[in-house]
Amino acid sequence: MSEKITVEICCGGLDDALAAERGGADRVELNSALFLGGLTPGIGLLRAVKERTTLPAVCMVRPREAGFRYSEADLAVALAEAEALLQNGADGLAFGFLTESGEVDAARTERFVSFVRSLSETAELVFHRAFDVTPDRAAALETLVSLGIDRVLTSGGASTAPEGAAEIRAFIKQAGGRIEILPGGGITPENAEALLRETGARALHASVRKTVFDPSTRQNLRITFGGKLGTAALPEDEYKVTDADRVAALRRAADRAGRDRL
Repeated sequence: MSEKITVEICCGGLDDALAAERGGADRVELNSALFLGGLTPGIGLLRAVKERTTLPAVCMVRPREAGFRYSEADLAVALAEAEALLQNGADGLAFGFLTESGEVDAARTERFVSFVRSLSETAELVFHRAFDVTPDRAAALETLVSLGIDRVLTSGGASTAPEGAAEIRAFIKQAGGRIEILPGGGITPENAEALLRETGARALHASVRKTVFDPSTRQNLRITFGGKLGTAALPEDEYKVTDADRVAALRRAADRAGRDRL
């Protein structure tokens, strides 16, 4: 017998979710526009995932790119998106509201939590990695606990979760079971086992992807459909998908870490 480590896979499409399930994931986080860090997914994607997989689906609620200091119009969209996602089978919502100075926007977070709870008593409320840019993360964690958040996704304030392992471990100790700490950011099959051992976390969040090529736009290279990164147009003949083999490797690493705890 061993402790079960929950493996959550970040997905941007149905193929991703199907691959996550084949690889042994326990849950998916659904997004659109993963290149931008993840925006709210379409209802069609959520419905397809719920119809074609057995995995719980946490859906991103992020109405625009860039930061998390939202206008009243942004918040109105976020509330409408939350309602639509819950009505179509979302098992949880990932979101994050910050003030201009980067602190948790307690007032808007409370409005969002109250609205979601008026629609569902069981939907999981997840504060995403906006948490990692707050100036006092220990204080931010207490704010999230007081607001009734179920889970916080964090890299420990570092560029990757392995680099922030010590802080993640401290968060887990501080939380004391009042809120779940979900490590995420730069987690791979190669570093997951060590991260889980060092932090004592009972779950992890990862995006394990491979590149797929789509040559359909290459007949006229003067035409572009997306934006630019610096002076170069973003590549339009390739995209990323979840790698089922890498998910399976991640699952094995998590299982090894779980066995070591008993």
